Amino acid sequence: MTRNQHPAPPRSRRPAPRSALAAAALGLALAAAISGCVVQRFAGSSLTGTCDGACAHYVQCKPGHADVDRRRCVAECPDVFSDRDSLMAYESLACDDAVEYVDGSAAKTAAHHR
Repeated sequence: MTRNQHPAPPRSRRPAPRSALAAAALGLALAAAISGCVVQRFAGSSLTGTCDGACAHYVQCKPGHADVDRRRCVAECPDVFSDRDSLMAYESLACDDAVEYVDGSAAKTAAHHR
C-alpha cells in the first residue's frame, strides 16, 4: 500500500441465502417440537390429571369388557402414576398408545375395530 492510498472500508457481511433458509427451517422445527410438548386434547373431555380420567380414557379406547378393564385400571393406577402431570400426559395419548401403555403392544384398540 502506498502513502496516498487508504484502506478500503470494511464490507458488511450479509448472511448467505442458505443460512437464512437453514435458520427458518430450524425455527420451524423448534416450534413444532415445542408445540408437540404441549398437552392438548382437541376432542372429547378435557384432561383431568386423575386416575378416574385416565381410566375413562383407557376404557374409551379399548373395546371389550369395560367394567373389568375399568376396575383393574382404577386398582393399578395409583401405583403406576405418581402425579397429576403424568396422568394428564397419559390422558393426552392417542388411543393406540394409551392401550399399548397399559396392555402391551399386542393389544387391540377401539380405533382398530371401527
